[in-house]
Amino acid sequence: MERRRVVITGLGAVTPLGLTAGESWRAAREGVCGIGPITAYDPAGMKVRLAAEVKGFDPDTLFGKPEAKRMGRFTQFALAAAREALADSGFQIGNADPKRCGVIISSGIGGIGITEEEHDRGLAKGWDRVSPFFIPTGICNMAAGRVAIDAGFRGLCTCPVTACAGGTNAVGDAFHYIRDGYAEVMLCGGSEAALTPLAVGGFTSMKALSQSADPGRASIPFDAERNGFVMGEGAGVLLLEELEHALARGARIVAEVTGYGATCDAYHMTAPRPDGSGGAEAMAMALADGGAGPEDVDYINAHGTSTHLNDAGETAAIKTVFGDYAGRLAVSSTKSMTGHMLGAAGAVEAIFTALALRDGFIPATVNYRIPDPECDLDVVPNQGRKADLRCALSNSLGFGGHNGCLLFKRWEA
Repeated sequence: MERRRVVITGLGAVTPLGLTAGESWRAAREGVCGIGPITAYDPAGMKVRLAAEVKGFDPDTLFGKPEAKRMGRFTQFALAAAREALADSGFQIGNADPKRCGVIISSGIGGIGITEEEHDRGLAKGWDRVSPFFIPTGICNMAAGRVAIDAGFRGLCTCPVTACAGGTNAVGDAFHYIRDGYAEVMLCGGSEAALTPLAVGGFTSMKALSQSADPGRASIPFDAERNGFVMGEGAGVLLLEELEHALARGARIVAEVTGYGATCDAYHMTAPRPDGSGGAEAMAMALADGGAGPEDVDYINAHGTSTHLNDAGETAAIKTVFGDYAGRLAVSSTKSMTGHMLGAAGAVEAIFTALALRDGFIPATVNYRIPDPECDLDVVPNQGRKADLRCALSNSLGFGGHNGCLLFKRWEA
């Protein structure tokens, strides 16, 4: 089967750092931390008081109040990001066969806030009085469905639900779908809006979240004092396009997607294998898929959650794949700025990785203070840097043992 080349021609994002991909990337370059006190609900009496919230998002203005009410917050984020990606790319549905244009958008938890609200309504008023929009707004696949309806894309439309790896799986699956000849254009990424008392309480009870009261010492990947991740929200959507199709319409190309690897630890519900072997296999698979060697890679956007097991295991995985070269690799975690956006994380980090290649700039791991011998990599502490980047990896490691890795290459016409 012919392996066609796949490029990124449009980007869209709604993140704790900004309401567009451009705003979010500028903030990431400047080392802005998007973490602060929770305002989405009153966290009084709860152990976790910090989150990385999206700020200033106004769905009524974007979509109109009646339409906004018929979408969950995660769907609103996804639709805003998808519209931006389409506008950024200059793509219009008349540029292609709609049946050869598809959507893959992940969400880990979907409309959990809607479920909480409707459960309260059912208890108070009776179960037959819950909203008729409860199911069609709350299910995880609805972000993908609404984006397809809005864009008029009639090809494959699906939603990987693979926890923290979902956004990466969505981009990787879309890449392979185009590369192997099933489509010319794909909108892909992830969206999440799980900053609710139940979701945060659930992660808190399993000891996954940082309970720090200091936004500067809460999400601190690779730091010896890391003690859990910080919940984030938002969406990232990329427009992927077959190279010749993009060139024929004069599209501006951001970067090329060249490899993808996906594995499963098959080990534990939430903990990664301590040796990082599952993540290592995903990285090695992405390199092989893209025909690259370890020393072709100049930067890794790490999963880097700020949990003890993840960061140590990911460091071990990187050393397994890159050997002595691992010490010369730049490995940063933008979750130090965005928090952990769950099903959207891999998509937003894919965007940051592509833009790092385009701009020749590596974003920092901010708020890093105390080195950990278990994480003895160049984590680009506190200050981003200019660099001549050729290839870069983006890692995602999710509950259930899901591992995903994407390989990107700088675009050179």
